[in-house]
Amino acid sequence: MKIGYIRVSSQEQNAARQEVLMESLGVDEVYIDRMSGKSYDRPELKKMMEYVRQGDTVIVESISRFARNTRDLLELVERLTAKGVEFVSKKEAIDTTTPTGKFMLTVFGAVAELEREYILQRQQEGIAIAKGQGKYKGRKPIQRSNFNQITALWHSGEITAREAMRRLDMKPSTFYRKVQGKGVG
Repeated sequence: MKIGYIRVSSQEQNAARQEVLMESLGVDEVYIDRMSGKSYDRPELKKMMEYVRQGDTVIVESISRFARNTRDLLELVERLTAKGVEFVSKKEAIDTTTPTGKFMLTVFGAVAELEREYILQRQQEGIAIAKGQGKYKGRKPIQRSNFNQITALWHSGEITAREAMRRLDMKPSTFYRKVQGKGVG
């Protein structure tokens, strides 16, 4: 069975290009994560890693869509190999069924990590320049119109902090940071 894994860096990015590739390759099942590749917690990748069975082939558009760095790439491929699953990266033309493919996987993994580091470095340099010119203000805070009302319920003990976070759709770190900021919801 051919299993495809797709990752785009955010909810707003379009996965269509990778989906078209998977369709053209006759992939049977596709898993899509919409989050940064830096994250260890990629739910669809975890589901895919649990789902694959001996004889399956995992196909990705490129290494950078699959793994965060060389170590992560090699660990993921090692886990696949232990399950008897092949790995193919179309962009880099890597196929782990061959010794050459395994060697190329290591080399391309290192190159992809280097490229990512360069991109991040250029991004940080660009942000620093934009900040210096007063053009970059950062991400705008998310406003919740019912923030003060819900935190008042929490403060009075009518609801738990967990319930307040659920109603506000906030993670604990965001919730407590905003509560300390006195109602800047």
